Order: sequence, then C-alpha cells, then structure tokens
Amino acid sequence: MIQNPSNTAVVLFQLGGPDSLDAVEPFLYNLFCDPDIIDLPGAFLFRRMLARIISSRRAPKVQELYKRIGGRSPILKQTRLQARRLQDSLAQHGVRASVHIAMRYWHPMTETTLKEVADTKPDSVILLPLYPHFSKTTTGSSANEWKRTATKLRYENLHTKLVQQYFDHPLYIEALVEHINRALHRLPEPERKKVHIVFSAHGTPSKLVKSGDPYSHHIRRTYELVVEKGNFGLKHTLCFQSKVGPQQWLKPSLVETIERLASEKVSHVLVIPIAFVSDHIETLSEINMEAKAQAKKLGVQYFDMMPALLMNKKFIACLTDLVLQKLNS
Repeated sequence: MIQNPSNTAVVLFQLGGPDSLDAVEPFLYNLFCDPDIIDLPGAFLFRRMLARIISSRRAPKVQELYKRIGGRSPILKQTRLQARRLQDSLAQHGVRASVHIAMRYWHPMTETTLKEVADTKPDSVILLPLYPHFSKTTTGSSANEWKRTATKLRYENLHTKLVQQYFDHPLYIEALVEHINRALHRLPEPERKKVHIVFSAHGTPSKLVKSGDPYSHHIRRTYELVVEKGNFGLKHTLCFQSKVGPQQWLKPSLVETIERLASEKVSHVLVIPIAFVSDHIETLSEINMEAKAQAKKLGVQYFDMMPALLMNKKFIACLTDLVLQKLNS
C-alpha cells in the first residue's frame, strides 16, 4: 500500500457521445472540427465549414442509429461508474484522489473539467486515457486539447503526467481473456469448438500508419497477447471497423471478415471489441445490430459479442496500477 497524503487528481480521457438526439449534430461537428482528425494541408482555413457540412449531412443517419440504442450514448454513465470504482480502488491503496472525466467531443468537455480540477488545487494531475492503444486521433487529440485549454486558461503550472498507453498491461490482457471466456461459456461446451473469434478494433486511415502512428501495431500486439494468454484453441481473426470517408483504412474490415467467414461456412462467430472499454454506438449498433444482421443473412447460425470491460475488477486494477506508477515516477 502506498501512503500518499498529497492531493491527486486523475482525469479520464474518453471520446464522449451525444446525450440526446438533438446533440448528435453538434457532437459530430465537434468531432470533425478536431485538428487531429481533419489534418489536411491548410485545413485551418476551411475546417469549421467542412465540419458543418459533414455533420449536417451525417446527422440524420446517425440519429437513426442512436434511436435504435435508446436515443443517447451510454458512455458518460458508464465512464462515471468507472471513475467511481477507480477512486475507491485508489483509496484502498492509500491514495487520496479525485477522479474526473474529460470527454473530447461532448460534455463534460475539457475546459469544464480543467476548471473543476484546478479548483481542487491538486499536487499532481494524472491524465489517464480510456484508450488502451495510443493514436494521435484519440489519446493524442485529448492530450493536445488539454494542453491548448490549459494555456488558454493559464493553468500551465498544474503538475501533469500523461499515461500514454497500456495495450500490453498484464491486467488489461487478463480482463479481456476473462470476458472472452465469459462469452464463450454462454454456449454449451460441444458448440464452443465451432466458434471463430473475431477481434474487431476501431479503424484508422492507412496514412496514419505510414506517418508513424503506432495504433495499429498496439492493436496487433494486444490481439497476439490475448490469444496467447487465453489459449482458446479456436480459430481467430483481427479486423477493423467504423470506416468514414473515401480514404483507404486499415483492413480487413469487419464487413469483409464476416463475408469471408460466411463463405467458408463458419457457423459460430464471437466478436471481441478489442479497442473499446465501454459500450457505445460502435459496439451496440455497428457490431451487435448491423454486423449481426449481416451475419445472419449470410447464414451464420450463432453471433455474439463479448461484454464490455466496464467495471471488470482486473481492468480497474489495471487503471489503478497505471496511476500508482505515474505517482511514483
């Protein structure tokens, strides 16, 4: 146990999600205004106009998807629960910490959270992304927004440390293995041997890989470690999802993978959302509705999705360990 009488603030970075159907368009606008997302040459001249066009065109379709999952994203409610569990876990290790949430594209946004953190007069601030795998479009974007906002509000004196990534943390790997086994045990034992495990990660444009973004390599390493640790004895595949726009993205896609498996007469598919630690539209709609419907239409008899890590004890222990490491560094 670490005795730490100092005042620590932990900030969980997460994407965020619309909390109503009316919030869908402004959420998308914030997303496409991000300079780490739209980074074309000279984009600062037209980024806002382009974001307005894209968000207004995409909003009706995206609103329909949100209607199917209850009219809002569950991500804030789930992240609040994760924050509470992490705060309790840190207290058990002798760390007096307040855990805050900074969503990148919807409330509570960075400026609000930074003011809230500054009011606690912390001795140290640990920025902890709920993205295990580093990408400039996720952790990088959230960290850049934090720096820009701290400069604007003149909070540069906050003693801040960033957790860059934890794609290979043993407790994170164990949490994934535990949840995969939980999903497999939904089937009678004789049927489990028929399962093909599909690991699906959020995709990125291929140009990011060429520019040195490590995300795809982190994803592949997590995939390899989970397969090794789990020793499932089942066939498995890594693929990517959520492509937007005409650019070349990481392949194979989830859609292509399901088509291939169906053509190979695979009867049982279990999808593992390997890059996500909570539920949102990419899991609840894209995987568990759209991909499931595609698979059933193509003749797949059994389709399931691994439950999100959420408050998994090993995952919370992983986050706790990351904070403790930063406090001791």
